[in-house]
Amino acid sequence: MTTIPVNSMVHHQTTLELEPKDLFDYSKRSQWLRAAVLGANDGLVSTASLMMGVGAVKQDIKAMILTGFAGLVAGACSMAIGEFVSVYSQLDIEVAQLKRDFNRRDIEVAETDGLPNPWQAAAASALAFSLGAMVPLLAASFIKPYKVRILVMAGAVTAALAVFGWLGAALGRAPAVKSTIRVVVGGWMAMAITYGLTRLIGAKGLH
Repeated sequence: MTTIPVNSMVHHQTTLELEPKDLFDYSKRSQWLRAAVLGANDGLVSTASLMMGVGAVKQDIKAMILTGFAGLVAGACSMAIGEFVSVYSQLDIEVAQLKRDFNRRDIEVAETDGLPNPWQAAAASALAFSLGAMVPLLAASFIKPYKVRILVMAGAVTAALAVFGWLGAALGRAPAVKSTIRVVVGGWMAMAITYGLTRLIGAKGLH
């Protein structure tokens, strides 16, 4: 009769208990996570950059708010349409491949589980973009002094960029520090370039 050491049994049991957690595939989150994080970052950076650009040549708070609101609406629609078309194209390709694999022409999209959902992706992108765009809008809406408004908006955008960068990394189990730094630096570059070029054009008397 063979005796199994107690330590070996405990180690084997512990390993089995840990396997389900260790084997979780975080890449399964990639589709909705990509749409949500990308949409939020785009809404935040593009709207803030537009408002910064307008603020570089015109200090009127009304002009900045209207610009930001127009950027929110236009960007959310653009993101939704772009994501819908992209994901629907992917869906058509996958359904066509399924029909070839199973030699059936009557496969319906409703019968295929686990395939990309273009409506879901479009809604997620539009919502995420709008949430991101609300940050600079709300930060600038109630502050009339120009310099204070710019500083508060820049601070709010920086904090939101850091949160989005960390959240994307945490959900995907990626390095949080690198992701956060990358998102913050990228956002600041976009705002700085927009502000600088717009101010340069304004200084030439083209505004």
